Amino acid sequence: MSTDGGGELSPAERYASYRRDQGHPVFRDFAAGFSFPLDDFQVEGCKAVEDGDGVLVAAPTGAGKTVVGEFAVHLALETGRKCFYTTPIKALSNQKYADLAARYGKDRVGLLTGDTSINGEAPIVVMTTEVLRNMLYARSRTLVGLGFVVMDEVHYLADRARGAVWEEVIIHLPESVSVVSLSATVSNAEEFGEWLETVRGSTRTIVAERRPVPLFQHVMVGRRLLDLFASSDVDAAAGFVREGAPVNDELMRIARDDWASSRLMRDRRSPRKGNPGSSKNPRNVGNGRRVWIPSRPDLIEQLQRKHLLPAIDFIFSRAGCDAAVQQCLDANLRLTDAAERDEVIEFVEQSLGGLPSEDLAVLGYHDFLDAASRGVAAHHAGMLPAFKECVEELYLRGLIKIVFATETLALGINMPARTVVLEKLTKWNGETHADITPGEYTQLTGRAGRRGLDVEGHAIVLWQPGMNPRELAGLASTRTYPLRSSFRPSYNMAVNLVDAYGRHRARELLELSFAQFQADRAVVGLARQLRKAEDALEGYAEAAQCHLGDFMEYAGLRRRISELEKESSRSRKLDRRSEAAASIERLEAGDIIVVPVGKFAGPAVVVDPGLSEHGHRPLVITAERQGRRLAMIDFPTPVEPIAHIRLPKKVDPRNPHQRKDVAQALRAAIRSLPLSTTRPRAERGPVDEEVARQIAALRQQVREHPCHGCAEREDHSRWAERHAKLERDTQTLAQRIERRTNTVARTFDRVCEVLDVLGYLEEDAVTERGRGLMRIYSELDLVAAEALRTGLLDDLGPAQLGAVLSSLVYESRRPEEAPPSVPGGAIAVTIEAITRLWADLEQVERKHRLDFLRRPDAGFAWTAYRWAEGQDLDEIITRNDQTAGDFVRQMKQLIDFAGQIADAAAGTPIRDTARELVRLLRRGIVAADQ
Repeated sequence: MSTDGGGELSPAERYASYRRDQGHPVFRDFAAGFSFPLDDFQVEGCKAVEDGDGVLVAAPTGAGKTVVGEFAVHLALETGRKCFYTTPIKALSNQKYADLAARYGKDRVGLLTGDTSINGEAPIVVMTTEVLRNMLYARSRTLVGLGFVVMDEVHYLADRARGAVWEEVIIHLPESVSVVSLSATVSNAEEFGEWLETVRGSTRTIVAERRPVPLFQHVMVGRRLLDLFASSDVDAAAGFVREGAPVNDELMRIARDDWASSRLMRDRRSPRKGNPGSSKNPRNVGNGRRVWIPSRPDLIEQLQRKHLLPAIDFIFSRAGCDAAVQQCLDANLRLTDAAERDEVIEFVEQSLGGLPSEDLAVLGYHDFLDAASRGVAAHHAGMLPAFKECVEELYLRGLIKIVFATETLALGINMPARTVVLEKLTKWNGETHADITPGEYTQLTGRAGRRGLDVEGHAIVLWQPGMNPRELAGLASTRTYPLRSSFRPSYNMAVNLVDAYGRHRARELLELSFAQFQADRAVVGLARQLRKAEDALEGYAEAAQCHLGDFMEYAGLRRRISELEKESSRSRKLDRRSEAAASIERLEAGDIIVVPVGKFAGPAVVVDPGLSEHGHRPLVITAERQGRRLAMIDFPTPVEPIAHIRLPKKVDPRNPHQRKDVAQALRAAIRSLPLSTTRPRAERGPVDEEVARQIAALRQQVREHPCHGCAEREDHSRWAERHAKLERDTQTLAQRIERRTNTVARTFDRVCEVLDVLGYLEEDAVTERGRGLMRIYSELDLVAAEALRTGLLDDLGPAQLGAVLSSLVYESRRPEEAPPSVPGGAIAVTIEAITRLWADLEQVERKHRLDFLRRPDAGFAWTAYRWAEGQDLDEIITRNDQTAGDFVRQMKQLIDFAGQIADAAAGTPIRDTARELVRLLRRGIVAADQ
């Protein structure tokens, strides 16, 4: 292992370096092409590659580790070999392809990303890692002559959903291929490097801990920008504030005052004294809080005054990013001069000129162009990829000054900033709002400080009520995080491995995985954790003891009540959605309703009930003269008419005069109604009677329990809850230890047992049935293969096939949402049959102690069907309240999956149907966004 250093070389050292370079002529020529001297870790990495070694380079964001990967590209061209440059995401592949094509010429560089194929037989090919994995299993001829594979962002192998692909590639690449792995700074780089050496041979691990541009940490409190740490000095050798540095005393004072003030406000809160957050309360200023929190336009203007632009403002919400851009437009914020504005407009019009003109309005093109011309933009997964690429290029050119982004921007894409802003330190992880980790904080703030442009970078966290400066300092000074494998065998992996190596050899290969390498090392540490946890359990149980009775029993009753209430609430929401749909069916034109929630909550008159087989979307006009077609999301509870008015025979909601007349009639009709009738409210639904009885019985047991009358009951409860949580964690820990030894190989054995039962494997060979499964790389690979085998897809037309296949690809971002409408007929019947097939396979999995297959999700079926049938983009996106970026991404995944189905169905009519489906889907913005 090596750590980068710095400082001037003596004449003797320079001479020695010159002598050493004589053994690295290709590197010497490569380095001469840079206008600045390379850092020590870059030099060492490049020389190791020229020596024929594999390399792992772990360095902070923006340190320049890609130079080592680019040298592998250069060396391949100089020595007549091929180099594959792999990335985890298509956006990063597209960006790298553009960089390398500009440097070496488009004739020598190719791009393969699943839905894009450009010059695939070029000596240099940029690709997503999945493409390389598929090549290895298919024994593609493209692999002939391959000398180097660059694995950019290799720490992505920790990704739960897709990380296994990295390990598959590393294990299965031919020994003759040198692997250049580029990673963010991780605390166990040596462990990862040791594993690479185990499976790949000679590998040099190079850890660079120094940031090329020093990073300063701040907190913005109101209009003041305060240093997070007591000293603003950074460690000159690292570019960071050292770990353990003291926190700024002024921030600690503000935190204490904030806590005391909030407590005082709670104590004083009463109806007679009014709302303590009102502007009349002298303790509060600005937007109703003790510490004024700036609006987005205010924030940007402050950054501009302090010369801290360009900046990236991380907002962990797509809607929040879009709202921030709109706030800047509403405030008439302009960060560009006339020349820059003209350049932005010319670039956007040129870059997005290929998009269908009829779709520009629904894509939000004009608002995007207006914001970009002012130097403002959003960047998130819900945007059309072409829009995001525009933002990236304009930002690099210095024409966009502020980007509001979600955390996906932190992964690899080259968009360094002078300043990074974090508005909050929590984000939604799919289940709950959780604190960001030190690793995530490091990844996000690491973009601050542009090499060659800035002498320093700045990370700014906005002050929020209840913030703990010491916790923030811990995030900011913990610069590394461990890399953990997420590898596990899949059904597709198993048939490909058995076909290539046989079952015994495949099992041995899987035992070489990083997951197994870590598991074998971790057992001792886990056992130590288990012993400590068991000791702590005894202490918690002792602290929870009550002289009146068994307090653990009492706490268990209370927990059961809480669980039943949560289960009842979830069930109630689903029931209320069904009732809401039925209530909308009864509405008539002229009915006055109260929209329960959402942007248009309040009184509205129904102009058109909007009933169809595809869902109910009533068209209404509100008391504020707004015309809007609502969706089921606006009706979490049933709605009933509160009055009725007569409407003209034809009402055009686009006509402002008609909207005004209808709104006046609406206001006149509700004027005499009680105010409580016209207020929006989402009512609670009835509680399930059986559940209510169970809860009532449990509450009675709680009241009758001896411990209920204990004066120290709540203190005991806190210890009992800690005991319950730790007990759950301890059980999980014990199970992990039990599963550790040969865990990957044992999982592989179970996968093979399932495939044996279903006839995909026969002893040491893949059956004819298993050949189709070898070509399906979906998460629901086995369900898709079984659907093909059992003929469920045989009689479907192309559009119908698209709707059905979408249920095997799509997964709702929020699973608790009400199920959408599904096209009827053969589509609904087939999706229902596939769901039953999944349930049968799930039973087979359970018998073999596996849990790989999730339930099919029909949430995209209507959209896939209508798009394949040729419906306009406007109607599809408006009906589903879907972003263009999500729509295009899902369509591309469906196209890719349909191609896999076509390959798996070779020799059958489904192959032609699937190929026709691909042709039908690849149109409009889906075809334009390649």
